[in-house]
Amino acid sequence: MLADSSTSTPPFFPPGSRIAVLLPLPLAGAYDYLTGDLALAAGDFVTVPLGHRDLIGVVWGAGTGPVAESKLRRVGCRLAAQPLSAVARAFIDWVAAYTLAPPGAVLKMAMSVPAALEPAPGLTVVRRVEPLPAVKDTPARRKVLETVERLPPLTVADLAREAGVGAAVVKGLIEAGALETITLPRPPLFRMPDVTLAAAVLSPDQRAAADALVAAVGNGFSVSLIDGVTGSGKTEVYFEAVAAALAKGAQTLVLLPEIALSNQWLERFTRRFGARPAEWHSELGDARRRETWRAVANGEARVIVGARSALFLPYRDLGLIVVDEEHDGAFKQEDGVSYHARDMAVVRGRLGGFPVVLASATPSLETMANVQGGRYRLLHLPDRHAGAVMPEMNAIDLRRHPPPRGRWLSPVLVQALEETFAAGEQAMLYLNRRGYAPLTLCRTCGHRLQCPHCTAWLVEHRLAGRLVCHHCGYHIRLPRKCPHCEAEDSFAACGPGVERIAEEAALLFPDIRMAVMTSDTCAGPHAAAEFIRQVTAHEIDLLVGTQIVAKGYHFPMLTVVGVVDADLGLEGGDLRAGERTHQLLSQVAGRAGRAERPGRVFLQTYQPDHPVMRALRSGERDGFIAREADMRRDAGMPPYGRLAALVLSGPDAGLLDGFAARLSRAAPHGGGVEVLGPAPAPMALLRGKHRRRFLVKAPRGVNLQGTLRDWLARVEQPRGVRVQVDIDPYSFF
Repeated sequence: MLADSSTSTPPFFPPGSRIAVLLPLPLAGAYDYLTGDLALAAGDFVTVPLGHRDLIGVVWGAGTGPVAESKLRRVGCRLAAQPLSAVARAFIDWVAAYTLAPPGAVLKMAMSVPAALEPAPGLTVVRRVEPLPAVKDTPARRKVLETVERLPPLTVADLAREAGVGAAVVKGLIEAGALETITLPRPPLFRMPDVTLAAAVLSPDQRAAADALVAAVGNGFSVSLIDGVTGSGKTEVYFEAVAAALAKGAQTLVLLPEIALSNQWLERFTRRFGARPAEWHSELGDARRRETWRAVANGEARVIVGARSALFLPYRDLGLIVVDEEHDGAFKQEDGVSYHARDMAVVRGRLGGFPVVLASATPSLETMANVQGGRYRLLHLPDRHAGAVMPEMNAIDLRRHPPPRGRWLSPVLVQALEETFAAGEQAMLYLNRRGYAPLTLCRTCGHRLQCPHCTAWLVEHRLAGRLVCHHCGYHIRLPRKCPHCEAEDSFAACGPGVERIAEEAALLFPDIRMAVMTSDTCAGPHAAAEFIRQVTAHEIDLLVGTQIVAKGYHFPMLTVVGVVDADLGLEGGDLRAGERTHQLLSQVAGRAGRAERPGRVFLQTYQPDHPVMRALRSGERDGFIAREADMRRDAGMPPYGRLAALVLSGPDAGLLDGFAARLSRAAPHGGGVEVLGPAPAPMALLRGKHRRRFLVKAPRGVNLQGTLRDWLARVEQPRGVRVQVDIDPYSFF
């Protein structure tokens, strides 16, 4: 265990020392430099020369490289930023070793806002000069001077607004010597959460779980899973742990899978603690990112809610991590450094010596295996909060109750929607396909419109009037002629997307108020917040959406959920296909009947007897998980075996195949290690680059990272070819 606080004493290097500096670049490791006249400590941010440019890096320790000291260059200067703590540096090293990523690439995630390393600018305000010199008197100037007398120092713009004059009047008084500008420290960006405010009234099960979490705060490393059905009040339970961490002066990180869509969570936090937490996600502007990064580093931000990248912020005194919806695939980063934020959060807690809380209504098989192995503690919430009951689950066999020709909604589902709207209640239709149609083909020759840069069909977005590749962003207008046979106006949309489902619903129910909620229509937290407000205020009767509608929302009047294609996601050879489909459909179903009105869920399926459908109808989640675990155990797949993917990519297919063949000949054997491939990846062309895949299976006891490291070192990687290593892969595209 390492001290997470900046008050711990790091290694000290006096002037003239040889030190190692890690740079935020994908290099093999740290570079050695001389401190010159500077006295430095591990974790200090410094500028160093590299080639013909100066870069910012972090003092990582004593220099031990092979370069002679006489050839080393000197550190430029030490920055005034808060040093990177020992536990943060250990975490970066751990993540790099586990993922086989260069340590500098991981450091880059921790240094994601280089401008925040500069001192925060002060606040320039205006005050009156005493004694007041003689200046030309005007009514506007008198207003300004009177305002200055009765208010604290303000900025030029604020003073002008308070006085009801233009900024030029204030500037004129500054030039005349009647006012002067001074620079003050900026006020705190984030208010301190108030732990004394009244908390929600908890049920006995909730209280028992909350008490266990509170007892864990401040008592070393532990991992607890809150396993509660949808609507069981898991958030209010872990809020008690947050309050305990705040009372002990520690910072708390809450990871959410879709931070841009978390408006309801933020409102609940604000009601509970009287202040909003610091937010960290990709939608923040540059200035806000700088301010938030500094506030986390200096300890001003006490609670941070963020997406997976928030794990790498420079916490001053982190004492609790909560991973909400821990099963969600959004916690897995595929590009760059491949890591799973849930697993890395557990590592962060172990290194820092503090508790980690995982929460889910549909825990991942990996987490349940850790519970069964005694490594994680289970806290169970079997009932919905405030007397609400779980929704009634219904499977619609589309072989017996098919939709009319050219339609996608079964008569059984349509009748349920009619009853819902007649009762003045709300409904949701779920289909995890953006756009109008997933495929567009020529009626004459069968030609399919495909992305020229990816192995993917173009998806029609009729509302935007274009065909789009969801992988690289390429888009075109619908051609008038088929590029293959030149037939005119021959293209037909095949299959439904959410826009097509909304079109059908509008024809069936012309008088209802409807909205489509996808990542296209919810571009950022403000748009998402407006959607949530409209649904909560019952300004929308029918919500049609993709998987973002399943993210923990609470809509009291929503009583019916229809899953248009429950079979989507069950096929394709993904080892987690069944588990993921069960989780997603359970979460979607959990939006129904969360208040006093009972809910109903309708699953349209051609496979009503599939194990996933049977588990959803019966509510036998634990039995389903046990069967999935048995199949994984028999196949030696995670979490009962090790798995890694190697993805080779490059613009030259011939060069790529040659490198893949050489890697294949050098592949490791023995000790239970099995190498599958090379083979073209399912997405064989992505953003203009060809892709080949290896899968490596190994028993739990094998040092998989060492095996991969030795294998890759035996074969020279050609220029223009990229090797992406993914330990514990979650997608296989």
